Amino acid sequence: MDNTDHAEMMEQEREQVVELGSNVTGSKNGRIYTLTIIGQVEGHQVLPETCKTTKYEHILPLLAGIEESEDVDGLLLLLNTVGGDIEAGLAIAEMIAGMKKPTVSLVLGGGHSIGIPLAVCTKKSFITPTASMTVHPVRMTGLVVGAPQTFRYFQRIQEQIVEFVSHNSKIAKQEFEQYMMATGEMATDVGTILYGREAVASGLIDKLGSLSDALSELHHMVDQRKHQK
Repeated sequence: MDNTDHAEMMEQEREQVVELGSNVTGSKNGRIYTLTIIGQVEGHQVLPETCKTTKYEHILPLLAGIEESEDVDGLLLLLNTVGGDIEAGLAIAEMIAGMKKPTVSLVLGGGHSIGIPLAVCTKKSFITPTASMTVHPVRMTGLVVGAPQTFRYFQRIQEQIVEFVSHNSKIAKQEFEQYMMATGEMATDVGTILYGREAVASGLIDKLGSLSDALSELHHMVDQRKHQK
């Protein structure tokens, strides 16, 4: 690779970090794609410029490219999100859950609301001791029609989220639903806040750890996959 090609590659990687909060790093352990889910997951409605957002229309084709690329061995997902659009969050989570390549998530700061399916969608999940996760029922801002059909719609979405989380983690459906509907945790809301060790003890997250722990696990998974081939 000449200096021009190297400079172009460095510029492309810099643009990825700036635009998508993503980066590709290569070492003797393989090439790892690091992707961040930050702020609010933006769905069909464009959020104000003052909000930090993760745009699902950027993430979905990116994930497809990572899965197909021969230059990427594994995905590291870093989360610090308050949640956001339910359908957009589930779309991203389903994409990652369906990947064959090694995937590891690390919750830093917070993995709240729809950030929970995103945290558990990888093959292994980590959380730092100080990070927190808010489990609460499905809710919607703005004007809604007060009818039985609306309640049923919310209920069915909630059932899909519970099903996805329980399928992709070690937590039982009933326990997750209890966390959702708890009334003694938050002053103005229904739900539960779980911190690092509590999230692991509940089975929601696999392991307590740091960045080095998440990377070590991902490198191990990459190595195993190479040997299987």
